[in-house]
Amino acid sequence: MKRRNLLTHYLGQQRPRVLLLAFLLLVAIGLQLANPQVVRFFIDTAENQSGVERLLGAAAIFVTVSIIRQLFNLASIYVGENVAWIATNQLRADLAAHILKLDMSFHKAHKPGELIERVDGDVNQLANYFSRLVIQLGMNLLLIGGILVLLWGLHWSLGLIITVIVILAYIYVHLINPRVVAAYGRVRAAEANLFGALEEWLGGTETLRANGGEAYVMDRLYRLLRQRYQADMRARWTSQLIVRMPPMVFLLSYITAYMLGSTLLAESSLTIGSLYLIFYYIDLIRDPLWKIRRQLEELQKAAASIERINELFQIESTVLDGPGAALPAGPLTVQFNQVDFAYADDPDTAILQQISFALQPGKVLGLLGRTGSGKSTLTKLLFRFYDPTSGQIQLGNGELHDLRQASLAQLRHHIGLVTQEIELFQASVRDNLTLFDDTIPDERISAVLTELGLDGWLANLEHGLDTQLSTGSGGLSAGEAQLLAFTRVFLRDPGLVILDEASSRLDPATEQLIERAIDKLLADRTAIIIAHRLATVQRSDEIMILDAGRIIEHGDRAALVADPTSHFYGLLQTGLEEAFA
Repeated sequence: MKRRNLLTHYLGQQRPRVLLLAFLLLVAIGLQLANPQVVRFFIDTAENQSGVERLLGAAAIFVTVSIIRQLFNLASIYVGENVAWIATNQLRADLAAHILKLDMSFHKAHKPGELIERVDGDVNQLANYFSRLVIQLGMNLLLIGGILVLLWGLHWSLGLIITVIVILAYIYVHLINPRVVAAYGRVRAAEANLFGALEEWLGGTETLRANGGEAYVMDRLYRLLRQRYQADMRARWTSQLIVRMPPMVFLLSYITAYMLGSTLLAESSLTIGSLYLIFYYIDLIRDPLWKIRRQLEELQKAAASIERINELFQIESTVLDGPGAALPAGPLTVQFNQVDFAYADDPDTAILQQISFALQPGKVLGLLGRTGSGKSTLTKLLFRFYDPTSGQIQLGNGELHDLRQASLAQLRHHIGLVTQEIELFQASVRDNLTLFDDTIPDERISAVLTELGLDGWLANLEHGLDTQLSTGSGGLSAGEAQLLAFTRVFLRDPGLVILDEASSRLDPATEQLIERAIDKLLADRTAIIIAHRLATVQRSDEIMILDAGRIIEHGDRAALVADPTSHFYGLLQTGLEEAFA
């Protein structure tokens, strides 16, 4: 989306307000040009020793016009701010929605802090751009044009010389402007890198302190600050090439007016009032020229932000939404056919290789393997956080559908996920459980909490389901957070459940609640469990062991337990915790 398209798209939605803003500014400029004419009339009337009544009338008109102009200016500020907030908030929402739709490859390559800076910081640079910048820039150019027309009317030679000076200044700015835009683009990029690093370091404070990493962080921080400082200084020095232009234009115009005006006054070709008008208008040129200078600097910053915003809008997800093949209710069949996977940024490193298996409806698969063996990646493919490099994944019950034929929303409705890390949002308990789905009634939420043994926890909350939780743990214990994650899945009633079992130790009472919740969760559902404990493995109908992205063993759990030559048999003898530590 080009700069002009971005402007018309977001301001076009507020056409009445934008037209009102343009009208207010246009009237204010017209009044600004009219008032000096009243002063000239006053001076010429006084010089001709006309009646006091005419002088008082001119003074009254001058004061009235000045007050009206200020009222129009105040109204334009109010309308402009209103336009800016509506446009920038809509842009933020659109940009955030676009980022959330991008696949995990994008999020893997960009830190949250960097994206926050892109969504909020870059858009903030456009607030003035949307509210008044473009319109005021046009109005100031119009003001200069009006002044030039009036100067031509006073004397053609004066108008010609001042016009040539202004045109040369415009050509100069037009040639320098691209360099300034590029310089401010580098400033925005340096700021995004800085905020991305800060977000990463602040999130890992405990790890950094525990391992003595503060010195490294501070060294890296100073480097990023230095890069930001250097980029900002280069941008400011480059912008000075434009900043110094208005004083030169004003100086040349003043010299011209002084020399030519003195000559014309001596020849009686001008009145004193007209000479005042010439100097007033030339002095008036200085204000819009300075404003244009500042507005061009803002425009350069806005242009750099627009380029970075457009870069994000132009990024397309590699995971495309499917046409919407219907997935059946109830337990699902899961089938992998010769699936390979490698991350896009490292295509030569295979994460999964030749993965083929079928899991029948209602069966539970225990997925085992060391860290880095590909267990979590396999489950991410089922959610289409990524698509396989090659091969096919199918879901269904009887009739199987390629995963890519189902819509993403439908696919993720039919698959439930419980991870070790439970994400809580700064919202009510209700919204955290329903994930902001307001179609789920409170009665259903309370019933599920009771079923999972959380009714006592809910009863102790002062505001019940309306209690606000904070980002992160929300003041919950590890067991309570895990049970809330189970509640989310129960409320959606998926046909396939993926459970990344928590490896942390829990107290016996909470452990019992978790075990009971898992039993209820697995009932009448197909499930894949990334298991860490023997008790969980014993729930599995089938066992699959991964090593370096390959299946090294897959079969019926009871048969593998009875086979002393199986890998699983050896793991049972060693102990899962020790084998996969």
